[in-house]
Amino acid sequence: MRGCVVVLLLAVLAACTTGTPGDAPEAATPAPSASPDALSVVPAASPAAATVVDGDEATAAVSTSAALLDAAPVAVVAAAGDVAGGLTGATAAVALGAPLLLAGGGTDAGAELARLGTAHLLVVGDVPDDALPAGVGRVRVPSGADGAALAAATGHRFGSTTPVPAGGEADAVRALAGPEPDVLVLDEAPVPAAPSSPATATPAPAGLPSTAPTAVPDVLALADGPVPTAALATLRALDVDVLDVPGGDPRATTVTVQALAQADPAAVVAFGPTFGQPDLLAARVATARTGVELPGGGQLVFPAVAGQPGKKYVALYGTPGSGALGVLGEQDVPATVARAQEHAAMYAGLTSDTVVPAVEIIATIASAGPEDDQTYSRRRAVDDLRPLVDAAAAAGQYVLLDLQPGRTDFVTQAQAYAELLELPHVGLALDPEWRLAPDQVHLRQIGSVGIDEVNATAAWLAGFTRERALPQKMFVLHQFSLRMITERERLDTSYDELAPLIHVDGQGSQGAKAGTWAALRAGAPPVHWGWKNFYDEDLPMLDPAATYRVEPVPDLVTYQ
Repeated sequence: MRGCVVVLLLAVLAACTTGTPGDAPEAATPAPSASPDALSVVPAASPAAATVVDGDEATAAVSTSAALLDAAPVAVVAAAGDVAGGLTGATAAVALGAPLLLAGGGTDAGAELARLGTAHLLVVGDVPDDALPAGVGRVRVPSGADGAALAAATGHRFGSTTPVPAGGEADAVRALAGPEPDVLVLDEAPVPAAPSSPATATPAPAGLPSTAPTAVPDVLALADGPVPTAALATLRALDVDVLDVPGGDPRATTVTVQALAQADPAAVVAFGPTFGQPDLLAARVATARTGVELPGGGQLVFPAVAGQPGKKYVALYGTPGSGALGVLGEQDVPATVARAQEHAAMYAGLTSDTVVPAVEIIATIASAGPEDDQTYSRRRAVDDLRPLVDAAAAAGQYVLLDLQPGRTDFVTQAQAYAELLELPHVGLALDPEWRLAPDQVHLRQIGSVGIDEVNATAAWLAGFTRERALPQKMFVLHQFSLRMITERERLDTSYDELAPLIHVDGQGSQGAKAGTWAALRAGAPPVHWGWKNFYDEDLPMLDPAATYRVEPVPDLVTYQ
């Protein structure tokens, strides 16, 4: 310790044990301001982009300290399992701007204290000396210490005494704020006598050296459920805010997306197993930080958060300027957008989910002739599609680009529309009916695709989306017979950037359509499901209420 560090002399340390939780903190001797040489923590110079904290209280406390700090000359230690001591330790930690660690519980707090270079400890409650590192100065206070005792031990002022009911510890600690935090005591818990140090203990100085709290910059904590109180105390001590992320995916709701965009953290520390692996969370946070949302809110195509509405989609299918290929092209762009809105509105009262209007644009059109490139597929120019894509965005509608590739492959055609797929509201649909073998011709054979080509397309789209921190994209596979996608059971549904959906395109009588629906769902991989209503080919075409009686309820309904 530098020679100029101020040491606070305590006249009567035993006075720390004589008060009650209700004693007014004003009785404490006024604490001096921190000296210019006050000790402070050293924030981590290169924190990981995402840290996921799990485990028991003691483990979480160490993990939190390790994620946020490179050094802490002063720290607070309480005994694992001592609830009253944890509240006292949390109060002191916030005042000191120091981490709170827990001794016992199967975790070596001493190793973390050694890493931090801690030279001074405030020890709360009955923590044995052999659980603490040797050669470190110690000041002891009892579990449930009042404001006067804490002020004498730490040299800091405290606010009012706040009784905390059993089970309310996390909420109480989360509400702590410096520089004069309230003194948390367990409701109706007696104040124990001051613990006595064994004769072999290192002699303790009269008090802790002067400390100055230091905020850890550009870090945000994420929580799916209660944060362990000791870890939470360290967060509050370092002025790290906590954002609730129900379900563990920060992309799921408008609230979490906009909170992350506003905070724009360089690193996050997340509490709970729902957040997944750190690299997964880091990618999700990078997307959320953009603040860009999908139609219907958030950045997930099909959010699934308890207590929050999900999403369903209702789309018009076709290509601009051609009524022969579907209802989308039967009117101009403004009328198409309005018609899509009208179709979605018919479903809004039938579900508690948000119904998002959409358009599915045939971007590459199966052709009877070979075309100049011999692909039997005519590509619409990006400039031809841009007016509808932009109008849909302005109206809060989702867009799917549908590919009918002929004799070329889906990856090649998808890459040709990268300029549109860079837009957050644009997803991709593959139409295997129009994927030809080298010797096939449209309308003579029904096309098909191998699963490896489908998975390659998914891999490219997922990587494209991740590299640009785009919201999740809908990835649709059209199908009306099993042979259209060979080895479909091997469909890779693991990409976090994609929401895979199999769209059942059967037409004709409702009995036949129901049979196709059942056949395609049997043995299917875990995906969402889509249903198509044909104005002219279905006998009869289902109305919205009947469409939503299909089981399971389709997540995407298209009209052709």
